[in-house]
Amino acid sequence: MPTDDDLDKMIGSAAKALDLPLDPAWKGSIRTNLKITLAHAKAVQDFPLPDEAEPAPIFRA
Repeated sequence: MPTDDDLDKMIGSAAKALDLPLDPAWKGSIRTNLKITLAHAKAVQDFPLPDEAEPAPIFRA
């Protein structure tokens, strides 16, 4: 898991690249959201699938 400093750098770089104003008061909330998103991504990435697993032909929500 990235450190808070790494996440702050990522947030700052993304805001700059997208030309978005970034209120420093929101940085903590953005960092928390990013930590949760990365934890969810890791859970999906770490889920074992057998080699013969195929994607569903149709997805319906």
